[in-house]
Amino acid sequence: MSSETENDQSFIQHLEALRTALIRCLICIGIALPVCFFIAPKILDFFIVKLAVNLNVTLSYFSPMEVFLLQIKIALFASLVVSFPLIAKNIWDFILPALHVKERKFIKSVVLTSTLLFCAGAAFCFFIIMPLLMGFGLSFQSEHLQAVLGVSTVVTLALRLSFVFGLGFQTPLITYALLKSGLVSYESLASKRSYIFVGTFIASVLVTPPDVLSLILLALPIYILFEVGLLFSRPFKSVKPKEEE
Repeated sequence: MSSETENDQSFIQHLEALRTALIRCLICIGIALPVCFFIAPKILDFFIVKLAVNLNVTLSYFSPMEVFLLQIKIALFASLVVSFPLIAKNIWDFILPALHVKERKFIKSVVLTSTLLFCAGAAFCFFIIMPLLMGFGLSFQSEHLQAVLGVSTVVTLALRLSFVFGLGFQTPLITYALLKSGLVSYESLASKRSYIFVGTFIASVLVTPPDVLSLILLALPIYILFEVGLLFSRPFKSVKPKEEE
């Protein structure tokens, strides 16, 4: 059998493994979705209190089905959060075949950490970042200029940014995993700080609203978390990349 045929078979096997992992993730979300939809109205009330009532703002909706569709979005997000441990496990299981036994044991141990970091990122966004954004937006009100905020717009923004922050908070774990496994050297990663700093801001532009405050509030914490990952990875300075070995 030629090497080209073996590569084709290997590629097909990877696609099959990826498809299986995605199906399992969708099944996890599908199982959690009905329960999350049942509690979605209470979650929406909690969102409204934290994002509007505490700031003396009234949120509005502009179509009969808007709140119902918003509850579906909330249920999807909640089911994603509830299913995240199983989703993370399936993602790592997809990566496992390409790694050695010691690395498999290490990756299995990071599923809980990954879940905690995701929840921490989402909570940081919701309780810290969103009030700052809301306060900044409302600061432009005047005697002749009043804000009329749609509940769907505000809550959808909170959900989207919470998801992005949840993923962004994986940065120290990814950095630690890369260095511990020897896929990258500490010196190589540390020497690219300036590129990573710029790349973080470029990536933040793509996922945040078109304002400078949102950009800074996302990019800076993620870059700081990258530095935290480097700090905790100092013991692996002596680990050489696999290519050199």
